[in-house]
This record gives sequence, structure tokens and C-alpha cells, in this order.
Amino acid sequence: MTESFQHIPVLLDECIENLAIKPDGVYVDGTIGGGGHALRICERLSERGTLIGIDRDRDALSASEDRLSGQSCRRILVQDDYADIKAILRDQGLEKIDGALLDLGVSSYQLDNVKRGFSYMQDAPLDMRMDQSGGLTAYDVVNGYDQNDITRVISEYGEERWAKRIAEFICDARKTKPIESTGELVSIIKAAIPAKARRDGPHPAKRTFQAIRIEVNDELGQIRAAVDDYCDVLAPGGRLCIITFHSLEDRIVKEKFAKRVNPCTCPPEFPVCICGKIGDVKKITKKPLIPTEEEIEQNPRSRSAKLRVLEKL
Repeated sequence: MTESFQHIPVLLDECIENLAIKPDGVYVDGTIGGGGHALRICERLSERGTLIGIDRDRDALSASEDRLSGQSCRRILVQDDYADIKAILRDQGLEKIDGALLDLGVSSYQLDNVKRGFSYMQDAPLDMRMDQSGGLTAYDVVNGYDQNDITRVISEYGEERWAKRIAEFICDARKTKPIESTGELVSIIKAAIPAKARRDGPHPAKRTFQAIRIEVNDELGQIRAAVDDYCDVLAPGGRLCIITFHSLEDRIVKEKFAKRVNPCTCPPEFPVCICGKIGDVKKITKKPLIPTEEEIEQNPRSRSAKLRVLEKL
């Protein structure tokens, strides 16, 4: 297996239990990463079962292929966005699936791989792309967006109170020369945030780096599009499990789940529903499942994880 792609699957037992895997079913791991969750899914599948593993990251798919090589189930690995699930299934001649797992956010491998530029702890080129084959980079955002757009990105996606000031400092710095590395960006962020504010809370660059990564990879747009599409392709009794890692992701998933459970558009004051819209899923988790203290101790990056689960009626 690819030694550099080690990833501890989060909420592993909870995901496998809630997928309620049928040995001959078709299951999708839409963010397969290093294959940790996928391996446990495959172990529950027979030779007639199918796993479809999706990832934008070619390195992830290579690592997953190695990890799953000894499994007996049918395995289909696809380099694509998990949100393109309907097109991916069409390409495979499939209409319905028995379950899907989406483990959102950036993988440990991507964070730890210096060259990818996801981490504010190590100096690297400003990249942050999950798909290295092309598209928008962090360099493009930092050096190409105007001050208002940078402020918007950092404020909305990073929930950073100093977003406007950070954007001002970025735009001033790039007048002299382009900002080319994560180290340069971290220094600018630290200069922008007052010393007293830097002493409390997380690393001063954490929220800004999160915001830029979300913008580069359109992470929130993908989630919004994906929830309904995955619900659409679930067979009756099929389950959708989504793990989120920050409040923006979780809020979207929570709201999309609620709307799918109850799509009624009638005004609240109406005594009875007249729109006729009826939900086609039910919540399995009324509140999100979170890691145990033991899991957090073993894998600190699991601390903010939340798992929500739906079932198709």
C-alpha cells in the first residue's frame, strides 16, 4: 500500500453499523481517501457485492486500490467529484445504490503532504487543490481576487472576525510581489490579527486557510448539490451517511436533511398541508453521532467530526 497515504478513518464503527450493509448490495464511498472506511465496507460484501470508490485525488485512488486489492467484492474506483454521483452511476449502468458514505473535508494525507499546501504549519507553494489536474489554486485566490472577494471568502467560509483586516494586509503585501507560499501567507495573517487576539484560540491562520481551501475546491457547493442527488439514487431502505468537520458543512447537511424529510412548502400558519409534497427519507440520527473520548485521544483530528444518517423510504 502507498506508505505516504495513511489515514485513520473517523467514526468507523458508527459508519459501518449505520450503513446496514447487505452482502450483495451496491455501496458508494464518495470520498474514499486512503480506503479506511472502504475496506470495512468491502469486508462486509460478498463476491456479488459492489463498492464504488470516488475521489478527486489520484493519490487517494492509488492508495485505496492497494488497500482493497485482497477483497473479493467488485470494486470500481473513479477519479471524479462525489457530487457527480448520477453521471458516475450512469457510466456504470447503475440506477440505484444500497448505501453511501461521504467523509467530508481534507484528508490527513493531504494535510501532511507538504507539497499540497493545505497546512499552515509547513511552508509550501500555495495550492490546496484536492484534484491536482487543474483548476483554481490558493495562489489564484490570494493574488487574483479583489479585496472585497477575499474578505467575503474569509468571513463566510472561515467565520473569521478579522477577515476584512486580513484581506487588506494580503492586498497590500501583493502590491510589492505575489504571495507565493503558505509561509508568506501565514506571516501576513499573523501581522493582520492583533497580538492579543492571537494569544487565544486556535492557530491564527487556521480559519483563513480553511476558507481558502473551501473556495478552491467549492466544498460547500458540492455538499448542497450532492445531498439531494444521493437521496435520489438510494434504493428503498438504502442509507446515506455524511461526516462533517466544521459548522458550515454540518449546517448545510442538517438543513438539507430536514428539507428532504419534510419538503412541505405551505406557510406555517396553514392548519393542513395543501402543497402535497411528502418526504421520501427518514432520519436515523436525530442528533449527530460524535467520536468517543477514546477515539479523540487516538486521533485528535476526529474531535470536530459529526455523523448524520438518512434512510430512503
